Amino acid sequence: MYRNLLLALTIASLFLVSPGHAQQKFSSITGPLDVKPVQSGAQVNVPFITWGGDAATFFANGGLDTTPDSIYGKSGLKLKLTPGDDFVQQVKDYMGGKSPFLRGTFRMLGQASEVIGKDPRTKPVVILQLSWSAGDHIVSREGFKTLNDLKREGKKVRIACQQGGPHVGLLYDALAAAQLTNKDVEIVFVEDLTGANGAAEKFRKDSTIDACCVITPDMIGLTGGVDSAGTGAEGTVEGAHVLVSTQNMSRSIADVYAVRSDWYNAHKDEVEKFVAGYLKATVEVKKMRDDFEKTQRMSPEYRKLLTTCQKIFGEEVLPTLEVDAHGLLLDCNFVGLPGQIAFFKQSGNLSGFDAKMKAALDLATNWGYAGARMGFDPVNFDYKKVASSAGVPYAEPQKIVKGESLTEFPGDDLDTGTIVSFTISFEPNQTDFSVDRYGAEFDRALQSASTFGGAAVVIRGHSDPTKTLVQLIKAGLEKGVIRRTGQQGNYRYFINTKQGTQELDLSQTGAMVELIKSGAFEGAADSPLQTMQAALNLSQARAEQVKQAIINYAEQRDINVNLSQLQPLGAGISDPVISKPSNMAEAKQNMRVEFRIVKVNPEELSETDFDF
Repeated sequence: MYRNLLLALTIASLFLVSPGHAQQKFSSITGPLDVKPVQSGAQVNVPFITWGGDAATFFANGGLDTTPDSIYGKSGLKLKLTPGDDFVQQVKDYMGGKSPFLRGTFRMLGQASEVIGKDPRTKPVVILQLSWSAGDHIVSREGFKTLNDLKREGKKVRIACQQGGPHVGLLYDALAAAQLTNKDVEIVFVEDLTGANGAAEKFRKDSTIDACCVITPDMIGLTGGVDSAGTGAEGTVEGAHVLVSTQNMSRSIADVYAVRSDWYNAHKDEVEKFVAGYLKATVEVKKMRDDFEKTQRMSPEYRKLLTTCQKIFGEEVLPTLEVDAHGLLLDCNFVGLPGQIAFFKQSGNLSGFDAKMKAALDLATNWGYAGARMGFDPVNFDYKKVASSAGVPYAEPQKIVKGESLTEFPGDDLDTGTIVSFTISFEPNQTDFSVDRYGAEFDRALQSASTFGGAAVVIRGHSDPTKTLVQLIKAGLEKGVIRRTGQQGNYRYFINTKQGTQELDLSQTGAMVELIKSGAFEGAADSPLQTMQAALNLSQARAEQVKQAIINYAEQRDINVNLSQLQPLGAGISDPVISKPSNMAEAKQNMRVEFRIVKVNPEELSETDFDF
């Protein structure tokens, strides 16, 4: 419960923007700002926000003011950590020279890009990625199963979202995954992230709002839990459920530090010490956190850190150390040194600096926060040197990540776990998947795998059922189990059962599959069971061939891919688009591979998951 409260308090104050229901340029929110030199003094002001990632900054600094025996103190830095939950005020202080640092998300930098990037002195240099967000959600009413359902004919889906807040980026990515934009839906901007003027309350009180972007506590208040649906009791909304979450869309919101260009150029050594010290602190903080989680015995050093967090954030936010303060750090996924290398240096990283900057500027300009594209610079560190300074091992992150993966899902029922889906069609028995024809689809699959880092990309092959149905009829007629009446083009079929003669409905695919599996038609010259199995094998092979084509495509273009996320799966004839095709054109619609982003993370499986 603490984490919910903490997150609400944190993010609610993080984006203090002017209320309004229309899109606002960020410059209109801040008002006119003059650029002034960064103030000189004994200490450098560095903003922090109320978040677990900043605990490592406190640890490195020894508190709000650098202590001599701290990591930063020993490296010669003198910092004064200051509250930065008001991002607009951060921007004002940054432009006015009170601090050379900005602390926020990459999309926040994007929304402010025109303000902070107009003058070369204040153009941001992004120096550190702290973590990825995992506590934001889009909740929808009953009837919305996947992100594809956000586009409907005749009436735009209405989505409540805080103006200028972190969920604008989440919504942008969610719509993009379904190949939609803000023009395909109606975004209803609300004043606050949470509370009486937040998106959750708007959703609760206004039945015309179809979905809302919310933080974890509001999500629980509306639905009862991430895997639950609201019942209407205890403040929940009947049928409300999580449509998508950053638990699955785990590489949507990047948490970063940036500094002014003029200050960076004059203080590169200090910036490098700042980053190295943070990375060193991250390793030590993670070890203390994990040791306590494992042993439930709190070391004096960890107790001291949690007490520091409690004093800085306030006891109203962190009333206990063991549950609340420790929970704050459990919610934080530090990316560490490998994350820095992957984010800033690794080419082909679809969730790296270049990709995220493009997405941030696309959002800023397309949605009206900025009138021009004014990007940022990435820091250009020698990470071997940074690793040496930090005293942490250096290792290049993998580009092609191999790992154990599932080849099938329990019951193969993907419907309830599907977040978004799209389809590509093939010719009969096609095994060649040319880049010229399918490159766009492969790009989309790879981008999905990157953005939805906590989900599986199921590549589900399908086969046409026509041949199997023909074999079923032939075998049934040969064995005298099926009787046919009518004329060509208008046949009717009847089957003998224990309950008497019943008309056979060939369009009921599920019933036909069960009938074939019963073995009632085996022994005839034609075996529908063998034909159906051959169709299943073909669909599995087709899915695996598509997966390999995507891998080849990624390797040729130096694109990162996590192989454990790509799950080929054969569905055979079980789920046709047209259950009883009447011509080749209709049959070809069934010869397809469907991509589904599914709420399954094979890496999080435990032994108990197999107890079914």
